[in-house]
Amino acid sequence: MIRVEGLSKHYGELVVLKEINTVIHKGEIISIIGPSGTGKSTFLRCLNLLETPTGGDIFIDDVPLFDKNTSVPKVRQKMGMVFQSFNLYAHLSVLENLTIGPIKLLGKKKEEANKRAVELLNLVGLAEKVNSFPDELSGGQKQRVAIARCMAMEPEILLFDEPTSALDPTMVSEVLAVIRRLAREGITMVIVTHEMEFAANISSRVFYMDEGLIYEEGSPEQIFENPQREKTKTFIHRIRSLVRHISSKAYDLYAIQGEMEIFCEKHMLPKKVSDDIMLIVEEVLTLQSDFSDIDLSLSYHEKDGSIEFLCESTGNLTNLLDETSMEDNIGILILKSRCKHIDYRYVNGRNIINLTVKL
Repeated sequence: MIRVEGLSKHYGELVVLKEINTVIHKGEIISIIGPSGTGKSTFLRCLNLLETPTGGDIFIDDVPLFDKNTSVPKVRQKMGMVFQSFNLYAHLSVLENLTIGPIKLLGKKKEEANKRAVELLNLVGLAEKVNSFPDELSGGQKQRVAIARCMAMEPEILLFDEPTSALDPTMVSEVLAVIRRLAREGITMVIVTHEMEFAANISSRVFYMDEGLIYEEGSPEQIFENPQREKTKTFIHRIRSLVRHISSKAYDLYAIQGEMEIFCEKHMLPKKVSDDIMLIVEEVLTLQSDFSDIDLSLSYHEKDGSIEFLCESTGNLTNLLDETSMEDNIGILILKSRCKHIDYRYVNGRNIINLTVKL
């Protein structure tokens, strides 16, 4: 239903979208996730030409949007868009907000438009608000009216630009419930969202956007349970990391420990965990024989609350999984007592110690 070829968008020197290629089929529900500032909303706005792309092509039902013979307003009538900020007409009642478009743009009679508006308000659970004004509604109710207004224009495609981001958390569920109900109607939907559980449950496919492109795409199961690319993994598991490099034996242990302590405080980790990490850092560095190239990484996984410490280095290193070496090595015993899992590997000339800290 939507085909995108080489889509790009620049604002002067700033490149927001880079050569995006994708196809969205009729009836699909596509959730677009990713960090802020990676072009998700811009991509959505380019689909219905609220933003003019710098390059590339967009086809809606095989009709090229940029062909000089294409009636863009006619093609755009196939798409409805729900914004973050509702965009209701404050001086019109809820009923009038829903009927003004069908009457003026679709040429419907007032009675027909009113009847359909009431049906849609029933669909979104707001039939009793038919004569209310936007200022009399909560944020969640306004967004549900905005969705009903979109549906009144009989679109074949619905675009949602973070429809719950402006809402109080208590109102998010009522809007998501309406979108779930629409999903059962078979309407093609493209949803930019930060609601990960919602995206996992409703989507036929998920796009993870980063670096101005669709960095990884796949089924919800793949993206949320088995992402293939590193940035996707980091985002899905909400990994917060602190990375430090050592290139000399004259490294500042106290400075490294101090930064890791601040990292723990920032993420509200218990003092005991912070103290254990300080000790783990010291003991891992004690095991090193070559300080010319050491990478340290402390990672906190928000999704499951786990904490990992990773050390990659050159040189000869005692195999931490060798039980015979543990008997006389107090450092290794300390690590074993404070970590629930230790993995040691030697890959491409690099020692890799991966420790999961006990909580």
